[in-house]
Amino acid sequence: MCKICKKTAKISFSVVAILFVVYFWNLDQKVLGWAYKQVNTMFDRKPVDIRF
Repeated sequence: MCKICKKTAKISFSVVAILFVVYFWNLDQKVLGWAYKQVNTMFDRKPVDIRF
């Protein structure tokens, strides 16, 4: 029973630590900002032909 408790505690601590680092340094927003820039550069390279 003690092995299960230690393993659960380690996993829980690891998850909380990772989430704290992501929240503290706004890594989610930085990654999304980088992704938006990449998507915009891909679509900016395409020739645009708008016809109505």
